[in-house]
Amino acid sequence: MKARRILSSLLLAAAALIAAGAPSAEQLPTTLADFQVAGTQPGDVEAYALHSSQHCATCHAVGDQEQSPSNSWRGSKMAHAGRNPLFFAQLAVANQDAANVGYYCLRCHVPMSAISGSALESSEAALSDRDRDGVDCHFCHSLVDPDYVEGGSPSRDLDVLSALESVPEFQGNAMFVVDPEGVRRGTRPAAAPFHERLIAPFQGESALCGTCHDVGNLAVSRLDDNTWRYNPIDTPAEDEDPWLQFPLERTYTEWLLSAFADGGVDMGGRFGGEGVRVVSSCQDCHMPRTTGKIASMGREYDDLRVHEFAGASVWGLDIIRRHYADDPAVDVDAIEAGMARAAGMLRRAASLELVQDGPTVRARLINQTGHKLPTGHIEGRRAWLHVRVLDERDRLLAEYGGYDPAEAALDERQTVIYEMVVGLSEQAAALTGHSPGPTGHMALADTIVKDTRIPPRGFDRKAFETGGAPVVGRDYADGEYFDDAWFRLPVGAVKAEITALYQTASRRYIEELRDNNVSNDWGEVLYSLWQESGRSPPVTMASATVFLSPFLRGDFNGNHQLDLDDARSLYACFLTTPPVADRCLIGDFSGDGRIGRADLLAFVHQWIALTGLL
Repeated sequence: MKARRILSSLLLAAAALIAAGAPSAEQLPTTLADFQVAGTQPGDVEAYALHSSQHCATCHAVGDQEQSPSNSWRGSKMAHAGRNPLFFAQLAVANQDAANVGYYCLRCHVPMSAISGSALESSEAALSDRDRDGVDCHFCHSLVDPDYVEGGSPSRDLDVLSALESVPEFQGNAMFVVDPEGVRRGTRPAAAPFHERLIAPFQGESALCGTCHDVGNLAVSRLDDNTWRYNPIDTPAEDEDPWLQFPLERTYTEWLLSAFADGGVDMGGRFGGEGVRVVSSCQDCHMPRTTGKIASMGREYDDLRVHEFAGASVWGLDIIRRHYADDPAVDVDAIEAGMARAAGMLRRAASLELVQDGPTVRARLINQTGHKLPTGHIEGRRAWLHVRVLDERDRLLAEYGGYDPAEAALDERQTVIYEMVVGLSEQAAALTGHSPGPTGHMALADTIVKDTRIPPRGFDRKAFETGGAPVVGRDYADGEYFDDAWFRLPVGAVKAEITALYQTASRRYIEELRDNNVSNDWGEVLYSLWQESGRSPPVTMASATVFLSPFLRGDFNGNHQLDLDDARSLYACFLTTPPVADRCLIGDFSGDGRIGRADLLAFVHQWIALTGLL
């Protein structure tokens, strides 16, 4: 039955393209039905039922307290999800690739547009000023848990859910449920609220975040052999489970399958705010606790949740700040504070441990977050290790993962890049007119080419594969939340400096968004902002230095001499199909990152020279 459905999909899409006289790289004729999801639909909620963030700020800005709800939110990516040049450039290309997919994207990025109905146009140009308020206060605080819990959920929720045409059965895919009258919800009682307010645990649970931070492509379904194929055109997804759709973001799943979701992890105060050691939920890390007021007329709390929602968005906020500097709804000072918080979050996201292993240095990059490192939207984001090896006069002997800011160019040779790369299968390429293999056309992707991102604590390979978050191109054992990378040390090395860097958008990706956009100017706008803002400069997550002891090339067992054990290890590396294991670099005499005949001969010559056998 499934095979027949797949064949139908291919035939329908191909027929539509042929009928249109399509050249190569033509738009897939998907419809709104292809991106239909359960939950609140356009027209279910009157737009006036949800107030703007400015309305909420009347009470919740609390003067100049940066930690107050409105003030901290104003500097977040949430506040500016409807004013995001990077998203608008992505949206334009996605709409060119698959008709009407923009509606699905806008449900999360600009949720008020789904309530007002302007998202049905699938275009940034259709957004109103109210829509552009992003993921705002009233929207989040009027969300209803689709999984009603007797005695836990507000009794009103049952009526709200009963009125829906379809109640979401899963977290994710923008399947939000909004109270049609905008009745607000929160996790703690208020002494004298100025508006109706219900106590609801949902606003303090990770499941709420999962609504928009677990996203699958509704038009691309998973098969029994763990590959993906396009669905029939003009047909809703057979199953709304995000795990059964091609992964566009799996942050919530990564958390759900981690140790953080299973009782929490003692992070020693790294996350969570004042006095917090054990963190578990998304809110624990991204809404840390502090002392302050929720409302200007209210009491002070010592566990106030700061609505900062800091992530990795230093550069993303920077281009928003630049492009919308004259917009009266944009608080540039708040954005700059948000950029500083994002940089701080990146510094807490990872740590480095360096150990010399003979003629190599091992760098262990540890993921300190509750999801993959990096996580989130699969396009453009990457992290890598930059290594500088110095001699006794601090002269550079070797460099791995070097980055040229003038050209925004990363030397990708002989370093490790942690990223997700998606692609097109032969079938998808034939249908879309694009080349098979790695692609920047996310809305069309049906293949994971690479996913070397570091998993979180509690990682289980099989569970992550089931959840549509597999590791591809790197070997992480169950339980590992770190990656080990070895780097060759040249003769004369006395010190190695290693830095873990994060970048939101590579040059290649920005240029793809510019060059692929034929429908509006957002690609050019983004490119100009990219140039103006330092070309998405890498941000340091962690750095460390190791001072080196004298070493002997080829000494695998570390006994400071060459012997038969070392010879056996070197020969085993020689027999290994490339790419060789990182530790084989101990025997890399030639410095080419491989073990070849020249390395075997060099080992023998050095052994003879050291022992005087001949």
